[in-house]
Amino acid sequence: MDNYRLVKISKYLSKHLRHQPERIGIKLAPGGWVAVDELLSACKKHSFPINRNELEEVVANNDKKRFSFDSTGTLIRANQGHSVEVDLQLEPTMPPEVLYHGTGHGAVEAILGKGLCKMSRHHVHLSQDITTAKTVGARHGRPLVFALDTKAMHEAGYTFYCSENGVWLVDSVPPEHLHQI
Repeated sequence: MDNYRLVKISKYLSKHLRHQPERIGIKLAPGGWVAVDELLSACKKHSFPINRNELEEVVANNDKKRFSFDSTGTLIRANQGHSVEVDLQLEPTMPPEVLYHGTGHGAVEAILGKGLCKMSRHHVHLSQDITTAKTVGARHGRPLVFALDTKAMHEAGYTFYCSENGVWLVDSVPPEHLHQI
């Protein structure tokens, strides 16, 4: 499959597995899962046919590993980034001492004043390395990276999760735990 088709399918899946499942008539089960056969049927019914091989290629080759199959290969989900209500059934996890958050330069003042908020998503997304955080931040203009004192946050009672694709998640980050890099 060419890269154009790969990206197009990935965006379509993101829209419907993370934000608007009802638009194509699917319902996310606990964990965010949906039956693969149901998803493929719904895509075809809504004039965006995807075959099983294409779906497997998107899951395997998506640069951000946004999607995953369950152990049986019969269910699929978006790993994180949902704006619809869904319990991803993630277990609280001890974070590394430092995590990073990339943003656009224009958001710095607000972040320094209020901290990081989840906005329309379920969690604030964090990266384990500066390079990934810069890449994320670049989507919002000139990138800027914050280091988070996650050790202190954890000791203060904040709960962290790590999604299947390695994105760290937390409900919020107060400004006193942010350090601009």
